[in-house]
Order: sequence, then structure tokens, then C-alpha cells
Amino acid sequence: MSQPLIETARAVHEAGNIAEAARLYGEVLKSDAHNVEALYRLAAIQFERGQYEDAQRMLGEATRIAPEAVDAHLLRGRALQRLNRHQQALSHFERAIALDGAAEALCDKGNSLLSLGRLKEAIAAYDSHLAVHPRSAEAWHNRGVALARLKRCDDAVASFSKAIEIAPAVADGWRGRGSAYLELERFEEAASDYERALALDPELPYAQGYAILARLHCCDWKDLRRRKESISSALRAGRRVIQPFGNLMISEDPPEQAQCARIWMNDNHRAPPTLLAKGQRYGHKKIRVAYLSGDFRVHPVGQLMTGVFEHHDKFRFETIGVSIGPNDKSGLRTRIAAAFDEFIDARGTSDIEVASALRAREVDIAVDLMGLTGDCRPGILARAPAPVQVNYLGYPGTMAADAIDYILADMIVLPAEHQPFYREKAVYLPDTYLATDRSRLISGMPPSRGDAGLSEGFVFASFNMSYKFAPELFDIWMRLLAKVDRSMLWLPEGNAAARRNLGQEALARGINPERLIFAPHVKAHEDYLARLRLADLFLDTLPCNAHTTATDALWAGVPVLTCKGNSFAGRVGASLLSAVGLPELITDSLEAYEALALRLARNEDDLATLRTKLAANRLTRPLFDTARFTRNLERAFIRMWELNEAYQPPQSFSVAP
Repeated sequence: MSQPLIETARAVHEAGNIAEAARLYGEVLKSDAHNVEALYRLAAIQFERGQYEDAQRMLGEATRIAPEAVDAHLLRGRALQRLNRHQQALSHFERAIALDGAAEALCDKGNSLLSLGRLKEAIAAYDSHLAVHPRSAEAWHNRGVALARLKRCDDAVASFSKAIEIAPAVADGWRGRGSAYLELERFEEAASDYERALALDPELPYAQGYAILARLHCCDWKDLRRRKESISSALRAGRRVIQPFGNLMISEDPPEQAQCARIWMNDNHRAPPTLLAKGQRYGHKKIRVAYLSGDFRVHPVGQLMTGVFEHHDKFRFETIGVSIGPNDKSGLRTRIAAAFDEFIDARGTSDIEVASALRAREVDIAVDLMGLTGDCRPGILARAPAPVQVNYLGYPGTMAADAIDYILADMIVLPAEHQPFYREKAVYLPDTYLATDRSRLISGMPPSRGDAGLSEGFVFASFNMSYKFAPELFDIWMRLLAKVDRSMLWLPEGNAAARRNLGQEALARGINPERLIFAPHVKAHEDYLARLRLADLFLDTLPCNAHTTATDALWAGVPVLTCKGNSFAGRVGASLLSAVGLPELITDSLEAYEALALRLARNEDDLATLRTKLAANRLTRPLFDTARFTRNLERAFIRMWELNEAYQPPQSFSVAP
């Protein structure tokens, strides 16, 4: 009976009557449960309907009965991919390839390897697929994704370009190439590609955010207000429009920043069903603290934290460094590695592998030093490999992740009224939340003004990245140049597009672009700090303040003028100035910021008094007291550990000085 019925079902299916075909395949299976064709065809219908669990289960039965059924292995692998079970999917793709060398399955194999973080193997699979199917836009695109993750961005651009050539109407190709251009700091090309992607698909996830960030890198502020309003409106509607770090550059609204982080985390890093260490209590004699970062190198995070790692109490704490980023083979990298009891180079390993390594080491407290910044790996702590997990330093805002218990802050950057916008419980450190390394060297003699490209006159400086510059602040800076004779604005060299656009913006405000002095990059940090001493006044930015760059200026003896904003990222300057004993340089409005900058530029005695005070305070006030900061941090860790040991849930608390 099943043969005529299967033929009828097949004909109905091919005619497009899917519901009736599914019913008929079901009837076939009632009388012949081992009918492989019915199993496969009904599973294909379930797959098309998004019923991936049912489909893979039925295909599992088909491959049990007919282990050499290539199509069943291939489709089951794809169903398992949709269920995010890539290791299982991989075995079915490999079986299909082994049975008949199915080149089609090579692309699927590459996709699962890509999801598992096995990037070099993924590229090899795509290359094998492309040798047979050279016009596969999907393979070229995903190969580009793998290359970009390996930081082989020039190769990634070439791969994405091939995908675009084959399928120019597919928005993902343009977005992928834009991301590679962004990594290569080819910001204008990145912005152009993102905008081409948006023209093809206005709802393309996060493309608006990356486009605006690329434009900010170029200091291209055309239509900026409208773009910001569009993004803000989209976030309120729950749309996937901008990545959290980019949003910090355009938003001062803590609820909006929290919404952005929630959307990102829900979309990209949902907690897996299995948590590794929640509820564990190990009872170690030493508290085991693991720090995770991709920036254990010459990078702001490395520069700020190295002294803390070195000052940890080795009798009370056992520390583990987990590097998920590049090894720049610098002296700072060597110092960082030597400061830990154990240092793990985990670059190239998957999230579950890193999480499992932390669980195997019975880590008590895991500290994510990246948060939601570039190349972050929140999927590691999403698996809860440690009973206590902390968001600190790299990202000035909430990670909006259930698995993160605490955020380290201070009362200035995270006032009590902002706590409702944080998923984490706030732990308030005294003095300031920001670590510094007191051992940083400054070269003995700064270069002359002439050698640094500066002339005689007042030097306003802002050594932030160009994406932090905002037109409202630039208006103020240009008015200051107009009112202070022979003054100049000293900025980092940055990219050519930013220099060109800033010059045009200055000219549009009546200022000769030659009064903008662009400082070339200095390789040695001690030489950079020595040169920075030539500045008279450092001008902070909003909505995102200078963080490490502000500590550089203060350590070099240069007063920093800030305007306290409304979000964590915009209140860091106030925190630093309070900790170094210069609260008089904190303003609460842009009008007050401009007025104080003008007064200091016109009054040499007032500025000299501030510089003298800073020179006295830098080694006596808390900001640059690394040992003091480390003891406060350890007291915070001890309290977190005690709460967990006492079966208490995470709770906000303040650390006594």
C-alpha cells in the first residue's frame, strides 16, 4: 500500500500542496515507519516550516535506517545548525562529504566551523567548496567573515568584494566589506559600504550604527542630528540598529544605553541552557580571580591595569590572566603575563573552551575587562563558568547580561539614581573606579614646541580618538581660538579624512585650519607623555569623556577641563579630577565649560596655580596610588566572595576607603 501512497504524496508535494503532502507522508509512515523517502520528505517540509527539532529527529531516524543517505545527512546538519548545535551538525556534513565528496556540504561545513570559532578550518572548507563552485556568493562572504575575525582584513576585503561581484543586491556583502574596511581604518570606504547596504536593506541589523561610527571617525557630521534621532527612535522601538559601544558616542541617556545593550545581548549572546558554575562554593584558601581581556598588550586596558595585577596580595589571591586577543610581544605584554600566577593565551579557542577552562580551574571570580567593546567575547561568561562574575573597565555601561553579577563603579560615574538602568549590582569603589599604573615612565625632556609642530601661544589639546569629537564641542573650541590670540588646538593625527573634515569645519567657523595642529603618533609611551607636557589645557569631550587619555594628561601634569555628562561614559572626567584633587576643573554645563576654558587661557596666574596644585597632588592624592586602588579592589572582591559563600544573592555595596 505504501508505494502508491508515496507516489501520490510525491506528486502532491511537487504540485505545491504542502499541507496535503505532509498529511500523506504521515499516512505512509503509519503503515511503513521505515520508509526513508517519506521520512526525508516530511522532514524537509518541517525544515521549511522552521520546525527544526522535529526535522532533525526525523532525519536521524532516516540516517539510522539508511546510513548512506547523503541528502538526509546534509539536511539534518542544516537543521542542527538552525538549532545552534554546530558540533553535531559538523559530523553530518563530514559524513555527507565522506560518502560522495559532496562539494555542497563543504560550504555548510565551513559555516559550522565558523560558528565554532575554528576559523582556519572554516576557510579551508570554503576554499574546497569554491574550487568546485567558484560563483558561490555565500562561501565568498562567509570566508570573508572568517578572515576578518582572524584580522586578515585585506584578504577579507578581497573575499567580500568577490561576494559583492556575484551578488551585488545582497546587503550582507556590503556590510561585511564595510566592517573589514572599518578594521583597516579606511573609514570613508567603510561608511560608503554600510550606506550601500542600508540602501538595499534599510532594516539591516546594526548597519546604521556602524555607518554613523565610521562617519564619526572621519569627523563627517553631515546630517548627524537626524541620524542620531533615527537611531534613538529605533532603539525605543526595540530594533537592532546600533552596537552598544557606538551608541555611547552619540547618546547620554542611561535608559537608552541599557536598551541598546539588551537588544545586542539578546540578539548575539543569549545565555546557553547549561551554566557551568552558578551556585558553586569552592572554599579555597586563596580567592581565585580570573581577568579576561583581548587587550593584554600596549592598549589602554593593559596600560591601566598592569600595576594592579602586580600589586595583588599573593597571600590572599590567586590570579589568572586569560588573553583572548593578540600578543604584540611588547615589554608591557611581558609585564602583564609575569604578574599573574597563571597566564593563558586563549586566542583562537571557542567560548565554551575558555569557559570550561575557567570552570576546571575552579575560578571564584571572573572579571570581564572588555564588556561590549570591539572583539568582545561575552559568550564566555554567558556560560557562567565562575560563581561570581564582574563587568569592569573596558566598557563604561551595563552589559545587560543575566550572567554578570556586578559592575565596578564609583558614586560619580554611576549615581544611585542610575542603578535601575543596570542589570549588574553596583559596587562602589572609593576615590575613583578607574585603575592607573603609577610606574609609567615619562621621558626626561619634552621636545621643543617647534619640534612638535607648535608655535608660541596658548595650546588647547584634546588627544581623544576622532570619533569622540562632536560638533557642539568643536563649536566651543573654535570660539576659544577666535577669542584667544595666537592660540591653537592640538589634536592627534588620526586619519586623513578626519584631518580634512576638521579643517573644513574650522574654516566654516571662521578659523584658519592651520591653527589645528595634528600630532603624529609616537611609538614609545614615555615619549608621548613627555610631548603631552607641551599642552596648556586638555579639553575633554562629550557625550563620551576621555578615560585613559585624561589620565595621561594628568600624569604628565596637564590640567584637564571636563563637563560632567549624564551617563557613565560622560562622567569619567569628573571622577578622575575628584580623585586627583582638582574639582574646580569640573563643570556642569557646556556654557560653564567654555567660560572656564576662556578664563584659564587668558589668566596665566590661574592656570599656573592649577599646574602647581596638580604637580603636588599627582603623587599624594588617590588617582595615581596603584597600591591603594588595588587594596580597595581586593576588598570589593572579598565582599563579593563572602556573599556567595554565605548563599546570598549579589547586592550593591560600597567599599570603605
